[in-house]
Amino acid sequence: MTGTSYLNLTACLTPEQEAALADQRLISGLQANDQDAYETLIRRFQAPVYNLAWRLLNDPSDAADVVQEVFLKIFRNVENFRGESSLRTWVYRIAVNESHNRRRWLFRHRRGETGLEETFEDSEVRERQLVDSGETPFDFTMNREAQLLLEEGLAAVSPVFRAAVVLREVDGLSYDEIAEILEVSIGTVKSRIMRGREALRKYLANRLEPQTSLQLVPRV
Repeated sequence: MTGTSYLNLTACLTPEQEAALADQRLISGLQANDQDAYETLIRRFQAPVYNLAWRLLNDPSDAADVVQEVFLKIFRNVENFRGESSLRTWVYRIAVNESHNRRRWLFRHRRGETGLEETFEDSEVRERQLVDSGETPFDFTMNREAQLLLEEGLAAVSPVFRAAVVLREVDGLSYDEIAEILEVSIGTVKSRIMRGREALRKYLANRLEPQTSLQLVPRV
């Protein structure tokens, strides 16, 4: 028999298992101070982290500062990563926390920010049964004008609800992942998303006239 036979250990892995294996390799490289691993991490997460921070802070300069802080924190703490959550969940949790830290700093120095929905003293939402009243503003593929209006409305939503809405509707994370990132229960995640969606609906209803020229096309 000529040639060499190789055992493909990944042949029977599901896409999820392959992704988890790739994450493990990346983390191992980061923990070994492999420069290629650092570059891979930045290529993979720089844009998503920036976009998340931008939507949470509504300021490109602040978002850029958050990105720097997020990667610095990752590099400083990667030795302590034990794989108890996925790499994406870990990175997003750091990004959300750093965005909130930045917002608190800005509030102390600038003052005056308000949201469409109230927050409570402990920054937690009191859980209650909520019923989704229909399609959300994210159920549409929008033209540029409508997209800008949606971003404007999103920026006005209370930060407590905004983070959950962005992680779900923009980044497409599961309820379980969002609960891990925000470190709250799944019930709280669902409550925040529902209330954030409703705040967006109210904002858009007030901004859009009945004869609006914006074309909203159902997403396929």
